[in-house]
Amino acid sequence: MLSKANRVTHPGDFRLAVRRGRRYSAPHCVVHIVSNERSTGVRFGFIVSKAVGNAVVRNKVRRRLRAAAAQLLPNVPGSVDVVVRALAGSEQAECTTLQAEIAEGIDRIVVKV
Repeated sequence: MLSKANRVTHPGDFRLAVRRGRRYSAPHCVVHIVSNERSTGVRFGFIVSKAVGNAVVRNKVRRRLRAAAAQLLPNVPGSVDVVVRALAGSEQAECTTLQAEIAEGIDRIVVKV
């Protein structure tokens, strides 16, 4: 479970990450990362649209993404906001696949930020 300090909650922060952050596209998700000097650590946010499925499916995908982010939290350096946007088809992906895609995106982007 991600603590409140490790969650992106304000719509403006989501907007900033999606519009101005660096992006990595994977088959099941898109990872947006932006540097955030205001926060003291890494924060994760998740966007799961209706294209993924109904409310039950979207919440299941969101829980999988949160679990994957909790596993990756100690490995992310610096103070960045990571927003993960789930794509259609992510409901069939395994949790380990989602975690690997997010980790790949973080590894590729954080070096450049």
